[in-house]
Amino acid sequence: MFIEYDVIVAGAGHAGGEAAAAAANLGNKVLLITMNMNTIAQMSCNPAMGGIAKGQIVREIDAMGGYSGIVSDKSMLQFRMLNKSKGPAMWSPRSQNDRMLFSMEWRKMLENTPNIDFYQDTVTGLLIKEKLCYGVKTGLGHEIKAKAVIITSGTFLNGVIHIGEKRMGGGRIAEKASSGITEQLVQEGFESRRLKTGTPPRIDGRSLDYSKMELQPGDEVISGFSYLPIEKLTKEKQLSCHITYTDSKVHDILRTGFDRSPMYTGRIGGTGPRYCPSIEDKINRFADKERHQLFVEPEGFDTYEIYVNGFSTSLPEEVQYKALKCVPGFENMKMFRPGYAIEYDYFPPTQLKYSLETKLVENLFFAGQINGTTGYEEAACQGLMAGINAHQKIHQQEPLVLKRNEAYIGVLIDDLISKGTDEPYRMFTSRAEFRTLLRQDNADLRLTEMSYQLGLASEERHALVQQKTAEVGRIIKLLDSIFIQPGEINSYLASIDSSQLIEKQKLTKLILRPSVNLGAIIQAAPHLKEILNNKKEYIEQAEIQLKYERYIEKEKEIADRINKMEDLKIPESFDYERISALSMESMQKLKKIRPQTLGQASRISGVNPSDIQILMIHMGR
Repeated sequence: MFIEYDVIVAGAGHAGGEAAAAAANLGNKVLLITMNMNTIAQMSCNPAMGGIAKGQIVREIDAMGGYSGIVSDKSMLQFRMLNKSKGPAMWSPRSQNDRMLFSMEWRKMLENTPNIDFYQDTVTGLLIKEKLCYGVKTGLGHEIKAKAVIITSGTFLNGVIHIGEKRMGGGRIAEKASSGITEQLVQEGFESRRLKTGTPPRIDGRSLDYSKMELQPGDEVISGFSYLPIEKLTKEKQLSCHITYTDSKVHDILRTGFDRSPMYTGRIGGTGPRYCPSIEDKINRFADKERHQLFVEPEGFDTYEIYVNGFSTSLPEEVQYKALKCVPGFENMKMFRPGYAIEYDYFPPTQLKYSLETKLVENLFFAGQINGTTGYEEAACQGLMAGINAHQKIHQQEPLVLKRNEAYIGVLIDDLISKGTDEPYRMFTSRAEFRTLLRQDNADLRLTEMSYQLGLASEERHALVQQKTAEVGRIIKLLDSIFIQPGEINSYLASIDSSQLIEKQKLTKLILRPSVNLGAIIQAAPHLKEILNNKKEYIEQAEIQLKYERYIEKEKEIADRINKMEDLKIPESFDYERISALSMESMQKLKKIRPQTLGQASRISGVNPSDIQILMIHMGR
């Protein structure tokens, strides 16, 4: 019934979809196994993509030829560029999406990708012999062989759903959990632990009074995620979100259920996400706060279902209902389904190589929440890299490893492999030391050439990047030759409280002023429109490169120095115990994680700079 595949992907969530697409587009015969063909890339929680740092990840996935950016743009119902009041390094695209359309577009793209076969079944075990994975076992009794296997199980490994005192097995509401894989891998020597996450109630939007809430419209300009010239959402079609707040009365009602909360009674042993806490956790941790913000977000163009962002909970259903009825605008609220918490297995990611292949079993890769991350974007980028590196492995090629100065994807994977995580890992801009380099606007310039050389990014993408590079260079050269007269610009400078010109000044020098914007200069001096007739995206990129040139060069210098340590490879068989000068903590950490380079060793928590110096001496440096 089944051929032998190059790559089997177990799980068709965000990680699984990107893994299957990447491996297939590189020319491999791929089998994507999912428990339910109707929930491919299901948005289990918030129907949104992007946000702070996460938006940069989606753009990086897109630049490399992944699907998340394209699907997000095609299913978008609102777009906002966050942090526009800050510098470009902090700008982060975010979309609100039509949940059903998002899943449908993902399925359509995967089905139209050559080399992908689909099978609806449950993976219950792995075919492993002498620490080599060569296929999977399924619930229907099949043994399917492959050269590489990627596990993208999400929250399904021994998943348990909690609603108050109710407890049921499941990987998602109304969907059964998956068992067998954890138990087998533990027998193979893997360490597994438990994490938890949660989701808010879903509400009937027809029962809400939006006049009591604050309107939150989308942006006038919708740039989206994908660098490809696909049709974007128009501002006329955008749906608005709304904002409302809890109050002390809501908090008092919620507290009445704390004695039946699975988190407080200890029925949930897994650690929850620090940066997306449940409403009961927020009330407990921030007892001094009189109210908490709730975002009322539509789930689609053709549904009244509402997602209450900020009200994640596992309290008893009747407590959720009674508390929400006291929120402004929710007085006549009708609930579609209650919020719940889910507890599931994950494998501490220090057990992986940088390629996301496991250290203990060859040709077995992990991606997504199985590695301890949270969020669609974090899962999707791991899936992309696992799909690429499964291809590289079975074709005897070096793995593709992105450095911390090359991509947020590189930061995420390095954090996981070097530091591990004992709570759901979420990406933030603060995790990246090279934020000025890793902007959302230049992900294509950073990554597309690399992906194109690999064979993943298309000819179309490559041509667009070459055109952008050439045009931005031309604009910068042109700007350097233009002088601005005081009479052209002084009224604009006065409007932004910037000192006026007393003589003509080169445009590139004027742009360096912090509050000056090139787009506004072009509006103030209309003759520049004709001279600088080009795409807004190219003009903005030229301005960023000019305005932040010193910072960009500084970060590049630091990155070059750090990358020299990445070139110092540590042999896999290196015996740390024979170095008596190492601290005991460092020796234990280095033995457990077995870093591949001196740079990775320097980022392991508990390994001191003095220990790195000792290692360098013993390595003959």
